[in-house]
Amino acid sequence: MNSSSLKTSRRGAVLEVTLDRPKANAIDTATSREMGRVFVEFRDDPALRVAILTGGGEKFFCAGWDLKSAAEGDAPDADYGAGGFGGLQELRGLNKPVIAAVNGICCGGGLELALGADIILAADHARFALPEIHSGTVADAASIKLPKRIPYHIAMEMLLTGRWLDAEEAAKWGLINRIIPAAELMTQARALADELAAGPPLVFAALKEIVREAEDTKFQDMMNRITRSQLETVARLYTSEDQKEGARAFAEKRDPVWQGK
Repeated sequence: MNSSSLKTSRRGAVLEVTLDRPKANAIDTATSREMGRVFVEFRDDPALRVAILTGGGEKFFCAGWDLKSAAEGDAPDADYGAGGFGGLQELRGLNKPVIAAVNGICCGGGLELALGADIILAADHARFALPEIHSGTVADAASIKLPKRIPYHIAMEMLLTGRWLDAEEAAKWGLINRIIPAAELMTQARALADELAAGPPLVFAALKEIVREAEDTKFQDMMNRITRSQLETVARLYTSEDQKEGARAFAEKRDPVWQGK
């Protein structure tokens, strides 16, 4: 799917999604709904195993909500489509790895979008902020997620003051996985995506469901749900051919062949 705002390409089992809305790659309601459709298709297509999300151009990953569209009547409380704002925040059952390749400024809803990914790679000139405080509102998803991802006091400072982090400080606090020279960002993101695409999809699905469910569950309750196969993806993994293949390959000192079965 390609449109004036969103470009997608498939490379084997990897889906690349590029948000391309100059000048700031901000998201309006129509774009959010389109992103939701794209990520639903990614979720439901068994041939796709990994997604990369990035921004068009070299300056912005995503500046968040399109305030110009909002001023023209695009309500910020509108129906954002499947998955909520940007298609990732609330998409149920997304049990495949998503990589955010942050190619520039990542702020407001753009940072929330990146937080919806599993791995965040950032160009060396990337910058991060939650400036909603300056417009008298809250970064709702980030208010929930950020204090769980980085030290509480740093998260609260970002939320309460809107201050910016450069890529080095973002890496220091664990907001991103690593800093990459801008010219190499997509090359390294694709290499990582290929590595993940060659991995065991049922294990990835189980891991993502465990992590997602554990956020709202006490530790022992979560352990009980895992060991008793009360999570669908975990139950499927434990009775799968892939798990048998993993054991065989380890015993035979060879690379496993993952079938997703």
